[in-house]
Amino acid sequence: MNLHNVITEIEKVDPEVYDRLDGRRGALKQFSGIAGKVALASLPLMLSSLFKKTYGQSTSSIVNVLNFALTLEYLESEFYKKGVGTPGLIANADIAGFTVIRDHEVAHVAVLRQTIMQLGGTPVSLTGANFDYTAGNGSMNGPYATVFSNYDTFLAVSQAFEDTGVRAYKGQAGNLISNNDVLTAALQIHSVEARHASYVRHLRQARGVTANKPWITGNNAGGIPGVEAVYAGEENTSQAGVQITGINGTSISANAASEAFDEPLTQAQVTSIVDPFIV
Repeated sequence: MNLHNVITEIEKVDPEVYDRLDGRRGALKQFSGIAGKVALASLPLMLSSLFKKTYGQSTSSIVNVLNFALTLEYLESEFYKKGVGTPGLIANADIAGFTVIRDHEVAHVAVLRQTIMQLGGTPVSLTGANFDYTAGNGSMNGPYATVFSNYDTFLAVSQAFEDTGVRAYKGQAGNLISNNDVLTAALQIHSVEARHASYVRHLRQARGVTANKPWITGNNAGGIPGVEAVYAGEENTSQAGVQITGINGTSISANAASEAFDEPLTQAQVTSIVDPFIV
């Protein structure tokens, strides 16, 4: 962690940062000179105090967001581990693709755990035993009971997870804005989740789910029962207060306008969606 660079980045977005910190002005100006003498372990505490005083956001709140994201990544990584490891489940032509997705999700778990620890937090630790991928709240006999015996069910659950992940990361981006490095990492994961979602949706389209596209149209759940909450609000056709349909006399339809953006989900909304899958 380069403390001088951190302060420089803060100055870029808030030129009056020293005035906002009042008595800490002098101390901050000297940080770059003493950074080499400060124990690395003390930096998260110093930065936590800085962000809380200046921007009202503590390191602990960032850790909470990252642990929320980590729980979702465990949900996905354990899902793909089991899916790829189940003989005969995934079509031979698609095994390589899902192996890559599995590896991505495992890497996401690793980077989130490392980031949380670097911020002085304690990452959650979950295993496959913590999840019921049938959405049966632990009964292992929920509405997706054939998730690991029927490829189409597996694809449907995969699509719901990936689409939820994309919206979840977008919903939490604003809560990470005080830490550029963490925000950048989260948005990179967000972009990877979006590519996963597109891939899975494309596979389902190729298997005959004709209403399914590689992107979300309106609040269409793509023929998956019980996942309406994953797509609620995606029918939005307005962005930044601007109505997109017919903008400037164009023929942009409501479907096209809704397809152009992913809408964020709140933590409460995501928790409600994934609760049936958590034991």
